Amino acid sequence: MRRLLHEPLLHFLALGALLFGLYGWLHGGVLNTPNEIVVSAGQLQSLQAQFQRAQQRPATPEELQGLVDSWVREEILYREGLAMGFDRDDPIVRRRIGQKVEFIVEGATPTVPTTAELQAWLDAHPDKYLVEWKYSLRQIYFDPARHREKLEADVAAARGALMAGKPFAGDSTMLPGALDEVTAFELGRVFGTEFADALKALPVGGWQGPVRSGFGLHLVELSARDGGRRATLEEARTMVERDLLHAHTEKARAAFYSKLRANYRVRIDAAGTAAPPMQ
Repeated sequence: MRRLLHEPLLHFLALGALLFGLYGWLHGGVLNTPNEIVVSAGQLQSLQAQFQRAQQRPATPEELQGLVDSWVREEILYREGLAMGFDRDDPIVRRRIGQKVEFIVEGATPTVPTTAELQAWLDAHPDKYLVEWKYSLRQIYFDPARHREKLEADVAAARGALMAGKPFAGDSTMLPGALDEVTAFELGRVFGTEFADALKALPVGGWQGPVRSGFGLHLVELSARDGGRRATLEEARTMVERDLLHAHTEKARAAFYSKLRANYRVRIDAAGTAAPPMQ
């Protein structure tokens, strides 16, 4: 008996049995065979949770059985597809599997950069974060169809009257007569980009013009203009954080792939002719 206890073969068999039992315990006491599909308690919980998120209520026993049947059907078709090699030459499958691996990398990427990191990123890329032009103004509209050949003369006369402190209403229009802290983009949507671009060069204070739009001519009085400058971190924090996280993700992807790539040797065989190996 003592000799038997010291037999190496017995030790090997005992270790194998232990590993076999441990594997079974970790997998819920059920060992899969190639033709066996095990719907674990975790999978049932996942199916139930997916149903509850979509329907806002738990699945009935009949509905849960239907979910299980669908999952089993999908698993069977998936295994059969793998057995037939459909995964090897299908570019869509290759791409999706690659994306899943990259999603794992993204999930490990830090998601809360510090204020110092955000400021450093902003300092390194200042021209990417500019404050959009904003304007506060009043405008008076002149309809070309109404004034015809006297359009420019009437505009000049109106400007003179306004500069002398006399009131002038201009022509009837649905366009807003006054705007407060409106962006250049919003101005372009209402008056056209030609009008919005012209305001960048107008002095603040006093009636200026004429300024042309898609509707006609305008006299414009700017009371405030801000923009065209580099944003502070407070103003651009959301965009800076988004871009910094994207940069971290791309860096993690590149490092992860570089580590994997080092384990492979690639050889290009063009038209049956062996090309120099790629290292």
